[in-house]
Amino acid sequence: MNDKIPYLRYLTLLFALSLVLSFLAGCDFFRKSSMNRGTPEGLYKQGYADYQSGRYKKAVQSFERLRDEYPLSELAILAKIGIGDAYYSDKSYAEAEAAYSDFIYLHPTNENLPYVMYQIGMCHYEQILSIDRDQTETRRAAKEFEKLLVRFPNSKFTLMAEKMLRECRSRLAEHEFYVGEFYFKTKKYESALLRFETIVKEYPNLGLDYKTSVYIQETKKEIALEETKTKLEEAKKKEEEKK
Repeated sequence: MNDKIPYLRYLTLLFALSLVLSFLAGCDFFRKSSMNRGTPEGLYKQGYADYQSGRYKKAVQSFERLRDEYPLSELAILAKIGIGDAYYSDKSYAEAEAAYSDFIYLHPTNENLPYVMYQIGMCHYEQILSIDRDQTETRRAAKEFEKLLVRFPNSKFTLMAEKMLRECRSRLAEHEFYVGEFYFKTKKYESALLRFETIVKEYPNLGLDYKTSVYIQETKKEIALEETKTKLEEAKKKEEEKK
């Protein structure tokens, strides 16, 4: 799922970078005196440099050291986000989600919460499987994006979360259709009808309405034919028993 919506991921990167630059603008971050790796500034700069160079595990180490050794530093907050971002970029999604969740727990009113909540949704999104397989991660991603939209309906991430939520819902609808079509082809019409009706009720206006309505009509016809056939067979059996 890594390249589904590159533009959205580009915007996410810009936002993360803006967090860093907004902080750096208020301090002498690039002075030689702040390059010491034993200072909050030095540790953050090292972690950020490693992150930019794709050395994500080293970035985590620097950010964690900053978090643990200088918990009261303003940079410690950015470091906590950096830990999640480094894990995320390293495709260690479980670890990234844990880092982001810890941030939300420790900083429930922080201004960067919309970004962190969005990233939790992306951790699940990146693990989505093809429509013929289990869609647990799709549902989890959708749930996280919904939580973000409810809590922060007007954040910088509203538009992106809405688009991601729609994509998750479309994928869930496609999964239901795939399973329903499979049941139809294998003549398990009751199960097929249940799947198609789920699309109508839970996933309308996602591009599957017409195809689904056609399948519902055909499925109901097949169910009716089966019921008629069963009744005829039962009637025939009773007649034979009378003889």
